[in-house]
Amino acid sequence: MPTHAPTLDNKVVLITGAAHRIGATTARMLHATGARIVLHYRGSRAAAEALQEELHQQRADSVALVQGDLHHTASLAGIVEQAALFWGRLDVLINNASSFYPTPIGSVTEQHWDDLMGSNLKAPFFLAQAAAPLLRSHRGCIVNIVDIHADRPLKAHPVYSMAKAGLVMMTKSLACELGPEVRVNGIAPGAILWPENDMDEATKTRIVERTFLKRQGCPEDIARAALFLIRDGLYTSGQILTVDGGRSLNA
Repeated sequence: MPTHAPTLDNKVVLITGAAHRIGATTARMLHATGARIVLHYRGSRAAAEALQEELHQQRADSVALVQGDLHHTASLAGIVEQAALFWGRLDVLINNASSFYPTPIGSVTEQHWDDLMGSNLKAPFFLAQAAAPLLRSHRGCIVNIVDIHADRPLKAHPVYSMAKAGLVMMTKSLACELGPEVRVNGIAPGAILWPENDMDEATKTRIVERTFLKRQGCPEDIARAALFLIRDGLYTSGQILTVDGGRSLNA
C-alpha cells in the first residue's frame, strides 16, 4: 500500500481539447510536475504547436501532438493508440474537449444533439473504453471535466446539461467497471472562464454574486483539482470534485 503520493515524472497524460483554455492550463501544470503530455486538438493546430514549443523550452521531448475529430467514433481508438506510441505507455486520460452553446426548446436539431452529446458524452466514453487496457497496465486514471449544470440545469441549454449529466454517471459507472486498477473521477467547474459566445456583464456579475467566495475562479483552479485527482487522490474514485466557489450550494 503506498504511503505517499507518487511523482508524475514520465507519466504520460492525454488531454483532449488541450490547445486552449482549461485544457492548455492543465497541460502546463501537469507538465511542470514532470508529466509527459499528449496534446489532442481538432482544428487548432497553430495553438497546439505553440504550446508544444513553449513546454519543450522547459523540457525537451516531453510533449506530443495528436489531431483528431472526436465526432468520428471509429477514429477514437486510433487517437489513444497514437498517444501511447510516443513513449510506450498511457497513464492518464483527461476528457476535457467540449462543445457548449444554447439549444432552447423548439430550436433543437438532430445536429445540435449529435454535436453536444458527441463531444460531451459519446467521445469520452469511447476514448475511455479504448484507453482502459493501457491504463489498467499502469494503474492509471481518468479525469472527466463535467459541469455544475449536470446537477442544476442551465436555462436554454437542455442538451448540454443532459450530456454533462450523462458524463457524471459515466464517471461513476466507469469507476465501478474499471476498478481496482483504474480510478475514474470528474471535476465540475463553475464560473471559471466565460463562454466564448457573448455574455453580458450583468449576467457575469449575477453569477459571481451567487458564489460564496464572491469572485470568479481561474483555469489554474481546475488544473490543481486535476493534479490532486491524478497524483494525490489515490483512494478517490467515482467522485465529482466541484470547483465553483460554492455557487452550486447557493440555491
